[in-house]
Amino acid sequence: MEHVVLELGLAVALIALAGLLSAKLRFSVIPFYILVGMVVGPHAPKFGNFDFRFIHSAELIELLGRLGVLFLLFYLGLEFSVGRLIKAGKSIAIGGTIYIVINFSLGLLFGFGAGLPFQEVLIIAGITSISSSAIVAKVLVDLKRTANAETEMILGIIMFEDIFLAVYISILSGLVLSGASSIGGVLLSAAIALGYMLLVIVVGRKALPLLNKMFNIRSNELFLLAVFATLFIVAGFSETIHVAEAIGALLVGLVLAETEHMKRIEHLILPFRDFFGALFFFSFGLTIDPFTLGGAVWLSLGAVVITLIGNYIAGMLAGRSAGLSPKASSNIGLTIVSRGEFSIIIANLGKAGGLLAILQPFSALYVLILAILGPLLTKESKHVYNFMNRIFKLDRNYKKKNAAKTEMKKVEDPS
Repeated sequence: MEHVVLELGLAVALIALAGLLSAKLRFSVIPFYILVGMVVGPHAPKFGNFDFRFIHSAELIELLGRLGVLFLLFYLGLEFSVGRLIKAGKSIAIGGTIYIVINFSLGLLFGFGAGLPFQEVLIIAGITSISSSAIVAKVLVDLKRTANAETEMILGIIMFEDIFLAVYISILSGLVLSGASSIGGVLLSAAIALGYMLLVIVVGRKALPLLNKMFNIRSNELFLLAVFATLFIVAGFSETIHVAEAIGALLVGLVLAETEHMKRIEHLILPFRDFFGALFFFSFGLTIDPFTLGGAVWLSLGAVVITLIGNYIAGMLAGRSAGLSPKASSNIGLTIVSRGEFSIIIANLGKAGGLLAILQPFSALYVLILAILGPLLTKESKHVYNFMNRIFKLDRNYKKKNAAKTEMKKVEDPS
């Protein structure tokens, strides 16, 4: 473990430079973190004591990256909370279902069409179904679209995706990590995982008075220690029963979001989320040898095309179900096309289960392409919509339907 601290310092410096470059270019930081991790690693040079191969610190960086996943999902749970998910509304549930069904089905078809084994197909479908909350949220803020008509549906779909992600990772954990091969074994593992999730949420909500009292600590140091202990114990225990540790972290966030200490936790945890989250994306890039990406190029490009088509159709249908205009519906599909942290988490699940090695380079290329295309398409959404409108006459059809509805109302209510 010689020079581990120096190597860790080099890693953080590279991550910081990648972040500065992304800020300079006004682009999502996630692909830059992954790219800088891919550039260095075992294939990189060594200059004296400055070893860019990160051989001695690889395990430490991987561990810190795992903590990054926990903090990302814990913070996400704090942002939404169980109560907000319940109040999300019928239209969001319909829109979210449309989005997941279309993208997941296309992912399954694509995986089977590529001739992959069943477990790998499930990983591919998961990777292609979930958009990046981090990128989407950043794009909405950067482009000042938080007040747009379609933003509520976009955020609702993201919340719906999080629920789907929790359930799906639980099922995948049972199938891939526990080694269950029969349908009965898979169902049992999934039932245990889902039962555990419900138990944590129900017990957590019932124990709110106790939690409020337990975290009523003046010292920020002791307060954070109590929060971290809860987070790591629940996440770690989750893994022992084949529920992904990331979902354990999400559950802790959902429960603590209901407490009176939520704002304080959110404020204190933010620097840890950003620091360890950056290390997570870097560590993912570190595991990818850029010289092996060639074999995944066509698979990744095919998945990108399928995702772009599926996302646009899903956005249009979800928007229509909520009564939004074609332009607003188009914005939905373009805004949530980015893939990022959750796709990588699912890919890592495949790696942990010893599945085909191509899943790692595939997910890296797929996420990189869509992390770049997503913000760009959102920024140019007006031009994309005008192009689609010229071909499919979206505005004309929308106006005709609105006119027909108006006439129907007049007939039903002549007054």
